[in-house]
Amino acid sequence: MSEADALVIGGGLAGSMVALELARGARQVLLLEKTKSAHHKVCGEFLSGETLHYLHRHGIDLQAMGAVALQSVRLVMRGGIVEQPLPFPAFSLTRCVLDEALLQRAAAAGVEVRRGRTVEALEHRDASWCVDLRGGDRAHSQHVFLATGKHDVRGWPRAAGTHRGLVAFKMYYRLAPQQLAALGGAVELMLFPGGYAGLQQVEGGRVNLCLLMTASCLKRVGGNWAQVESYLQEQVAHLQTRLGGATALLEAPLAVSHIPYGHMQHSAPRGLWHLGDQAAVIPSFCGDGMAIALHSGAWAARHFLRGESPEIYRRQLHAHMRLRLSFATRLSQAMVALPGAVEIVRLVPGLLSGIARITRIPDAALVRDMA
Repeated sequence: MSEADALVIGGGLAGSMVALELARGARQVLLLEKTKSAHHKVCGEFLSGETLHYLHRHGIDLQAMGAVALQSVRLVMRGGIVEQPLPFPAFSLTRCVLDEALLQRAAAAGVEVRRGRTVEALEHRDASWCVDLRGGDRAHSQHVFLATGKHDVRGWPRAAGTHRGLVAFKMYYRLAPQQLAALGGAVELMLFPGGYAGLQQVEGGRVNLCLLMTASCLKRVGGNWAQVESYLQEQVAHLQTRLGGATALLEAPLAVSHIPYGHMQHSAPRGLWHLGDQAAVIPSFCGDGMAIALHSGAWAARHFLRGESPEIYRRQLHAHMRLRLSFATRLSQAMVALPGAVEIVRLVPGLLSGIARITRIPDAALVRDMA
């Protein structure tokens, strides 16, 4: 049986960040990650200004890892394309590379990182949290940080969220040189009946296509990736052009369903801290899910080191995110239900940049010290 000051379940962005911050505060931290090595995840891989703040805080050099600088967002509509500059510095980097860098940094900071350890059960017993691991091992601590991303620990499901019935896909491509150059440092957001997709460069000359579509649309299209890809190109001529001569780099796309977009955690049992997508799930088009993961990890560590409760942390995170999450969720619902309505951006200069700014974590809320 293992015991630590803090037990972190999940080695993604939120889990690594809380572990790093707690280790900086001289706490003994045990981090459990179910996979043996970092892997690709369904994620747009957009690194906003807040994300950069937290990565720089722990010495992560994005440019040294090949991250691609992003300068603008292009909204692709039937009536044409609108492009506006991003109102903050931004980069893109695959989660496989970034997650590995953070886990290695956590281990170097003194965190005990155990990989390939699957949590089978999480229970509160005798004033302590007990974690049963596959294979018969057990760990316990008075404080558990739940950072399992889009996947729930058995017995601890999240609420359904307010934007339901969506399925997410992700595929990497190598574009034809002319199309890669035309994409450049832009994030291209493309709307289609039943959902929307984002396309952007990542390191190594690859591009990430990440999309959301309703389960009903997926069923109507046919359900397999070849049919989905064909449907997207039929509906979005721009995407058909981009993928002309492209090579798919995964044997099959990554996919995930039952994502509770709009979810915010509304309870905090004693000693249990919800981080990242376990705390709040923002629609993918905003590109701020990674920032929320890092911010929640840093903010939870800040409250823990002050001797404060998970409930105080939860309320503060709720205050940071509630209005932004609500706005983003309603906008995502409108984009799926009424894709033609976004033509308004052609009439309102700066609207895209404004939306990007509104959905960000407020700068004043970012953790800048340990006190």
